Amino acid sequence: MAATQRIAAGAVIAATCAASLAGCGLGSNGSNGSKAGAGGPQKAGQAPKHLVRLIGDGSTSYTGAQPHLPRPERLKPGQKPPQFVVFSWDGAGEDSQKLFSHFRKVSKANHATMTYFLSGVYMLPEDKRDLYRPPQHSPGRSDIGFNDDKGIADTVKQLRLAWLEGNEIGTHFNGHFCGKDGGVGEWSVDEWKDEIAQAKRFVKSWKTNAEMKKAAPLPFDYDKELIGARTPCLEGQTNFMKAASDLGFRYDTSGVNEQVWPKKRYGLWDLSMQLVPFPGHSYEQLTMDYNFMVNQSGTLTQGDPDKFDFWGDQMRDGLLKGFRRAYDGNRAPLVIGNHFESWNGGTYMRAVDAVVENVCNKPDVRCVSFHQLADWLDAQDPKVLAKLRTLNVGEAPKQGWASFLDDSPAPAPKGVPGAPAAKR
Repeated sequence: MAATQRIAAGAVIAATCAASLAGCGLGSNGSNGSKAGAGGPQKAGQAPKHLVRLIGDGSTSYTGAQPHLPRPERLKPGQKPPQFVVFSWDGAGEDSQKLFSHFRKVSKANHATMTYFLSGVYMLPEDKRDLYRPPQHSPGRSDIGFNDDKGIADTVKQLRLAWLEGNEIGTHFNGHFCGKDGGVGEWSVDEWKDEIAQAKRFVKSWKTNAEMKKAAPLPFDYDKELIGARTPCLEGQTNFMKAASDLGFRYDTSGVNEQVWPKKRYGLWDLSMQLVPFPGHSYEQLTMDYNFMVNQSGTLTQGDPDKFDFWGDQMRDGLLKGFRRAYDGNRAPLVIGNHFESWNGGTYMRAVDAVVENVCNKPDVRCVSFHQLADWLDAQDPKVLAKLRTLNVGEAPKQGWASFLDDSPAPAPKGVPGAPAAKR
């Protein structure tokens, strides 16, 4: 059944942080409101000095290949695919809640890496807001907040550590415009290219804009690091993908998918979030905190406190049901998206904690970034991926994985010309 038929009415439209709720926004202090370190003798969070090559004003740098980024291996004939799980965060930044640093620790403790989609305006101080020229809006306009010096410094620290630990730094773009009257769903391909260029520029010039010339650089070249994104409110995907394809991106995660093996659109891997069972309901739910919240407390980010634990358990159990359906079935990657938030008493953050701890230590499970998943997909035999895509949601091969993915020719039926003579 099509995804649009299997999700509650309006849930897709509600996806991923409406601006009115500041789901990807900044707190009142200007920060984003609401994971083993690099090898070698250097201190955690520091790149080897002999490899550091500053880029531009020194906001970013080249420090060699990313640590802890595994080399992908092609499946062997008859080999059962690993179960990939991707945890990702929209608008990632560090504020007083310290959720960025928290989930870095959760990742390390559970052998996971994640993807952090940075909002470019989180690298831009409030007094420099006019440097942002959003498509179809006046200079300095944004539907989420800009940052302050402490917020920028704290976010840079987490970005640096996250990358050195093998996590991915993507983008959630800048102003988070949704809906009509200039929302991202109305942007042209060229306007998307301009928005992407600005998101890169704010990361590549944060030291100048924040007047932190003596601060340590980010340890990566963002022009090369940035290979994927999620659009605000899941809008504008088609034109974004066209722009991203032209710019050399490798994936997008801005849509709604079933739990089946991914394919490419416009030359990009479509690694969108997915529909999973919603405990207590006849319809399925998108794998994102915001969507669970909307279908539990509506537009209230802090609903009935007596229901907080129950609502968090619903999200936890829904994600686990989706995981088990794939793990025991078609082994399609499970894609989960969230925000650093405190909605309904922080119950959704506790749910994510529980899911990471439950799934990432199981046999054959790889909790990875989108970058790692795209690397693995690119390393596979296209014929094998095409065969995997023939499996429906939760469907395991009837003849078993060894037979299903065996590349040897099938034996000829008995009695057919060319078949071996029947033994007597």
